[in-house]
Amino acid sequence: MSERALVYYDLQEKTASANISCLFPGWQPGDERVVILSPHDDDGLLGAGYVAQAALRDGAEVHLCIMCDGSAGYSTPEDKESIVSVRQAETLSAYEAIGLNDKHILRCNYPDFSLTGYVGWDLPDGSKGTMQCVLPQLRSLRTTRLLIPNGYREHIDHEATQRVGQYVGPQIGDPVLADIGLAPPLRSMLQYAVWGDFSPEDALVTGRWPVFRANRAIRAPAAFEERVTAGLRAYRSQARIIEGLVAARSYRRLGDSWLEVYLIVDPRRALDYGPYHSLIRRIDAMCQTTGVAG
Repeated sequence: MSERALVYYDLQEKTASANISCLFPGWQPGDERVVILSPHDDDGLLGAGYVAQAALRDGAEVHLCIMCDGSAGYSTPEDKESIVSVRQAETLSAYEAIGLNDKHILRCNYPDFSLTGYVGWDLPDGSKGTMQCVLPQLRSLRTTRLLIPNGYREHIDHEATQRVGQYVGPQIGDPVLADIGLAPPLRSMLQYAVWGDFSPEDALVTGRWPVFRANRAIRAPAAFEERVTAGLRAYRSQARIIEGLVAARSYRRLGDSWLEVYLIVDPRRALDYGPYHSLIRRIDAMCQTTGVAG
């Protein structure tokens, strides 16, 4: 598979395309700003490394917003006090491998394993919740596409970050909190998986066989994976963990190419009364036939 070759798959419709609009409907080259919400510094690379590279190649700005500070990421007690600053430096090197520089990396710095308690705008103790960190940044960037992590049975911080993105994303375009700046609404939202499978909800609702819980995929050349791997290895403080993660990624390989899967999500799906109208008409017709109702 050549370096330039990328194939995008709609797993719901069972179609393939060379156009990134398969992942991001209505893609507008030169006017796209993609933000990846990452629970921890390495998650965006692990789960969305291919789509980040693809978006950059197709003319987008790509930004990473890291929710947690990395304070629990030490592997030896001696590293406890320095791990946050060490991982911040490693993160810059890691994402440079896929084309992001320090100007494209944003941080909220909530403590590891604790993000759930910070979800919201104002917290009961008067401190600022996640929304006060994320929403102003997403509006300031005029974000067009938002990537959020899979929160289904992965990690408590992943679950919280999914909730943050799922509920803050639609607020980007809402005419509320005008003092922090207004922005157009998101064009679409995509969920990525770091290591766990997605919730079966979308597959069950849309009629896919639940073993296929993702509804979109990229088939990328080996160079995409090589850049992700190089980035991951920049986390030298996590060497033992990272080598295991890199080895486990071999299951993504398909011949001479590599797969990354996603789930297009609609965080604010409107209630469709159409099916209810049809059902009520059928019930009324049956009742009239049996004489149960007038």
